[in-house]
Amino acid sequence: MLSKGITALVIFSFFSIVVTAQPPRKIHWSKDGSSYYKSNDNQIVQIDPASSKSTTIVTKEQLTPVGTSAPLHVRNFFFSNDGNKLLIYTNSKRVWRYDTRGDYWLIDISNYSLKKLGNDRPESSLMFAKFSPDGQKVAYVSEYNLYVEDLASGKTDQLTTNGTRELINGTFDWAYEEEFFCRDGFRWSPDSKKIAYWQMDAKNTKDYLMVDNTDSIYPFVKPVVYPIAGEPPSPFKIGVVTISNAQTTWMIIPTDPVLQSYVPRMEWAANNNELIIQHLNRKQNTSDLMLCDATTGNSKTIYEEKDSAWIDILPLWDEDYSYGGWDWLNNGKEFLWATEKDGWRHLYRINRSGKEKLITTGNYDVMKINAIDEKNNYVYFEASPQNATRQYLYRTKLDGKGKAERISPLNQNGTHDYEVSPQAKFAFHTFSNYYTPETEEWVSLPDHAALDGHKVYHALEGADSTKSNIKFFTVKTTGGIEMDAWMAQPANFDSTKKYPVVFFVYTEPWGQNVKDVYGTADNFLYKGSLADDGYIYISIDNRGTPVPKGRAWRKSVFHKIGLVNIQDQAMAAKEIFKKPYIDTSRVAVWGWSGGGSATLNLMFQYPDIYKTGIAIAAVGNQLTYDNIYQERYMGLPQESRDDFMKGSPITYAKNLKGNLLYIHGTGDDNVHYQNAEMLLNELIKYNKQFQFMPYPNRSHGIFEGEGTREHLRTLYTNYLRQYCPPGGR
Repeated sequence: MLSKGITALVIFSFFSIVVTAQPPRKIHWSKDGSSYYKSNDNQIVQIDPASSKSTTIVTKEQLTPVGTSAPLHVRNFFFSNDGNKLLIYTNSKRVWRYDTRGDYWLIDISNYSLKKLGNDRPESSLMFAKFSPDGQKVAYVSEYNLYVEDLASGKTDQLTTNGTRELINGTFDWAYEEEFFCRDGFRWSPDSKKIAYWQMDAKNTKDYLMVDNTDSIYPFVKPVVYPIAGEPPSPFKIGVVTISNAQTTWMIIPTDPVLQSYVPRMEWAANNNELIIQHLNRKQNTSDLMLCDATTGNSKTIYEEKDSAWIDILPLWDEDYSYGGWDWLNNGKEFLWATEKDGWRHLYRINRSGKEKLITTGNYDVMKINAIDEKNNYVYFEASPQNATRQYLYRTKLDGKGKAERISPLNQNGTHDYEVSPQAKFAFHTFSNYYTPETEEWVSLPDHAALDGHKVYHALEGADSTKSNIKFFTVKTTGGIEMDAWMAQPANFDSTKKYPVVFFVYTEPWGQNVKDVYGTADNFLYKGSLADDGYIYISIDNRGTPVPKGRAWRKSVFHKIGLVNIQDQAMAAKEIFKKPYIDTSRVAVWGWSGGGSATLNLMFQYPDIYKTGIAIAAVGNQLTYDNIYQERYMGLPQESRDDFMKGSPITYAKNLKGNLLYIHGTGDDNVHYQNAEMLLNELIKYNKQFQFMPYPNRSHGIFEGEGTREHLRTLYTNYLRQYCPPGGR
């Protein structure tokens, strides 16, 4: 999943939306949910949402190490369970997508002493440091090994010793990180005596060899462990290491010795004796929830789910779980789980024997789990039963006996998001729609009473939908497929004239474009205003996009990515062309990553519709992309190679008729530059003329280096204006 949040700018890319940097910067709630903590100008403050009263907990001076004049730059911070100690994360460095490697400093709140952890480790090498539950120790990963540091004595013990780039302890390889959101790979036991962790064995996983031509006179190779579609994944192990003697017990988890399998989730099972894991087969269409005995390693399946297509794991649709977590109920006797088994994504209670009880009912998808208020028998979640472009907060009874109750105000139509406190007392509420800028406020729950000035109410009151040039509509194809879309009309629109149209596409299972949010029709690559220059700008969500329209909608592209999604876009375009103000001789399409792949397929498969295309960082050949993503949606190449080729743009490159600009970073670790050269060879073979722009040593986001983004925007804008001229005629 080629993430959208590679930079602060939102890049619509392959298969995910990740705008926040890592580790996660969610709200740091107090245990009782009555207040929260935040970093403010490199000091830590505590704030009461009800009164907005702020109290400084740690000052700049207290965050200034001895012998220095400046306070630590607080990238993130974490309290011990008792609130008496604080970890400060700073000096962070990027690891693939996010800055998960850095330095950690300990502050003892009782005397405000400040000391750096991992002093014997290289600078900025610590990952995922976290307190033991009793607050006496901190564990972290450094250079592929696990360490634990005693806070009283300062003694550090190395819990694993065999870690290398190819034998990874406590974190993950590239594919697990990208496709399962797996980064933090270890968990403290509740009694602080053991740590459960992943070990990834990548010794037999092939490297992608990336060539760096810019950072030295002699080029050099940068290998990346990267299993492509058809290659087995790096084998995993789940171990439990005892802190006192650094001895590991390995869990006995059955796996296919040839195909291998996956464990994308693992936590302690609400006690000190067992782990609970989610075990997926290689095809990701069978999910087993298993309990593992932490002492013997024996495991047993308590709940199995099968799907004729694939199974989405929780962090893939609710990123709050990207760094772990398991929702236990009833003192650890049950837990909350989500499946699509009845055609919609619903929540269930499952006990330790695997017996289930449905909690949410109806023809709608749960889009996110926001909070569990077990005391009052409620689960809070986000959904949008009537309009797939929006998002609202609901709650329902945890015992499954109630109906879903909308908490978001009925007069606030648009997209809401909430960070809800423990015990569901308060929430940080974010709202926008296509004509109302994003607005933040604090609310109490469940009454949704504004605590700091009715900011969303006043924002809506001052907004005017008639001043927006964006129109939401549905388009129905001759095949009966109805899709959501938006259209941004030109300034001073004249329906008697004909205008050029630019389609913005993504089309794959990791990108919903048609959202009722502010800025939804912004084009960050265009220098100027599409509307002012006289373009119609359109985006359509086809089948297979991750919209809350049920399982059948999302999984209709199984084995058919590059076909069903592309046909839906083209047939929708034909319906839109029936509007008299569309100039069908000036039709452009563009996209990034998965959207780049769609752009190529549309240009090649429907050359009579799309006259100009700008494709960025596209997968030209599905056989080159990673196994977890590609096999999830397309099956194993060994069994369905024809499906891979039927969905790949290179198969249709010979059909190019229009104007194509293709762009790729040569240092792209996600969609490798190899895709570009494979595609170029096909176009050259058939004497297809095109424009190509490689960006030396740039990653998937194409942002590194002075002047890069400005150059890209200029290139994009000039090409569009030249080959799809603006203005009504």
